[in-house]
Amino acid sequence: MVLKFVAVASILVAGFGGVSIPLVGKSRRFLRPDGDVFAAAKAFAAGVILATGFVHMLRDSWDALREPCLGTHSRAWAKFPFTGFFAMVSALFTLLVDFLATEYYERREARGRVERGKVVDYDEGCDEALLETGIVEVKDLGRGGRHSHSHDGDDVESSVRHVVVSQVLELGIVSHSMIIGLSLGVSQSPCTMKPLIVALSFHQFFEGFALGGCISQAQFKTLSATIMSCFFALTTPLGVAIGASVASIFNPYSPVALITEGILDALSAGILVYMALVDLIAADFLSKKMRCNFRFQIICYCLLFLGAGLMSSLAIWA
Repeated sequence: MVLKFVAVASILVAGFGGVSIPLVGKSRRFLRPDGDVFAAAKAFAAGVILATGFVHMLRDSWDALREPCLGTHSRAWAKFPFTGFFAMVSALFTLLVDFLATEYYERREARGRVERGKVVDYDEGCDEALLETGIVEVKDLGRGGRHSHSHDGDDVESSVRHVVVSQVLELGIVSHSMIIGLSLGVSQSPCTMKPLIVALSFHQFFEGFALGGCISQAQFKTLSATIMSCFFALTTPLGVAIGASVASIFNPYSPVALITEGILDALSAGILVYMALVDLIAADFLSKKMRCNFRFQIICYCLLFLGAGLMSSLAIWA
């Protein structure tokens, strides 16, 4: 039980630390969301998330669905590669959610711009009428607002993407964090728990950093950013606490538990792999900023591979 208290404390501190650095540090020049240091650290975090999906979650799902304890169910689950299938379905569903959320926010922004445009046109019409009647003096009426829309499109689209990415990433991270926490909570083996605590703390810190960076780039209000950060940081410790409370009555090797764990691990893996490749790695590595700076590109690639390699190597012990 002492190890489980240590696990809760360690993972909680790592999660809060990781997600807080980009949010608190965005006022600092070297940690600004558009700065090189932030982009390089985000590349490392993306490698950690990618390895979590491919090396850890997929392997755990495969092991659970091939476990001999499934008994008569083991042959049925062995006939078809359900792990890959559920991961694929999850990735495609995440793509659909990503697309629909982006469409929703873009249309909402477009409606807002139309409404603001109507207000500007109305105000300018009133000013022109007052000028014609001589009620006001001739002054610069500030008509620049209408022209600003021509170069606002890219900024709005980028802002929408940051909002969607942060929300979908949080959904994926939280879903598998609860599963990992439950698995650690029901574990009774100190030899298994010690390396798992180290792996989860490392993983939680850099997942938090990536999520905090996305939240910072989305420019949420302080309350929304705080709620999202706390929700992320508390999920895994909560899972550990729930797992520890039911450990005496829960059988992790029952067919229902193994099948449920295997399916959820595969679904989480699909979400993480999609988010890492599409919304973190591709979005940054194919950007103009990255492609125009070869030296910075090499640094980010090295950090990406380093993050993936270190997280993968933890699978030896956890």
